[in-house]
Amino acid sequence: MPRVDCVRRVTVQRSPRVMQLEGLFDLPPALESERRWQVELPLESRDWQLGLIVGPSGCGKSTLARELFGKAVVAGYDWPANRALVDAFPATLGIREITGLLSSVGFSSPPAWLRPFACLSTGEQFRATLARALAEQPALAVIDEFTSVVDRTVARVGSAAIARTVRGSGRRLVAVGCHYDVLDWLQPDWVFDPSTGEFHWRCLQPRPGIVLDIARGSPADWPLFRPHHYLSGRLHRGAHCFVGRVEGRPAVFTAVLSQPGPGGGLWREHRTVCLPDFQGVGLGHRLSEFVAAIFRATGKRYTSVTSHPGMVAHRLRSPLWQLIRAPSLGHRTTGPHAAFNRTAALGRLTAGFLYVGPPDRAAARLFDLSVPSVPRGASPP
Repeated sequence: MPRVDCVRRVTVQRSPRVMQLEGLFDLPPALESERRWQVELPLESRDWQLGLIVGPSGCGKSTLARELFGKAVVAGYDWPANRALVDAFPATLGIREITGLLSSVGFSSPPAWLRPFACLSTGEQFRATLARALAEQPALAVIDEFTSVVDRTVARVGSAAIARTVRGSGRRLVAVGCHYDVLDWLQPDWVFDPSTGEFHWRCLQPRPGIVLDIARGSPADWPLFRPHHYLSGRLHRGAHCFVGRVEGRPAVFTAVLSQPGPGGGLWREHRTVCLPDFQGVGLGHRLSEFVAAIFRATGKRYTSVTSHPGMVAHRLRSPLWQLIRAPSLGHRTTGPHAAFNRTAALGRLTAGFLYVGPPDRAAARLFDLSVPSVPRGASPP
């Protein structure tokens, strides 16, 4: 059972202002200021992966974390000033391992990976620090000031993303912070509050749901999402656009194109982008599949071509999608469909999918899509 008997002392310089302060607040004269902690944490009595040390500022969280976990505590990193983010990770890691770690903590924006750390948003910096901690300290990472510098929506979503990554990889992580609102999203195995001295084990529980409000969008919504798309920033003028919002904030965008072909043609997913603050909890998949279901209700096939590793992996596992072209290099097209070549995947691996999930006829009508009537006894398209 780890036991911490911790004493911190500092000499008090007897300056005129110090003596005035003592007189003003009736403090006894002191040559030293001292704080003591005596803590016992039964961390060796059970297997665990996630821990949370939480309490108000000044209660000794960081001090006790350093006493308990030593060099595993991460307070920040020295990031290269003029190098891409991916260049700051250990040289022993390959690019696929680095991008996999970044994506796993909910930072899945390849254009942003090319920027220096200082050029990222506060939320992106938070996720990048988590990814680097997992890269450099795979056995145990202790993150000080966890979610302290991000807004609370980002904090909750980020906590859910990192919890999924840690549990899926067999790592250990301890979060140290002053915000209690991450508890239900991080779902730690144990919690310790230095302000009260209370320690308790927890059972794993489902995290709170995230309500995604979906509405029709327009090309005017695209500029907010464009910088975070991993391919071309262009949006076709004829695209059908949809925006998903979380607590009133735009979070995810999907656009769909009609493509000519036999039997009246088909629908093709054109763009799906989730903003960095909301990545890592499946919102992109949710909007993509909702839009696929309503367009399938029109009686046409719905397809998607993607090279995003996370989306490919998800769809390979999902019963809602059927792989129609295994990951391969794109090919230059000629003839009547040459116009689509401008957005073709040339020189990179892509996979093609067909949406085979159930159509959502009721939602399609709500979004003013043309839904064919289904004869009695017939199966919907």
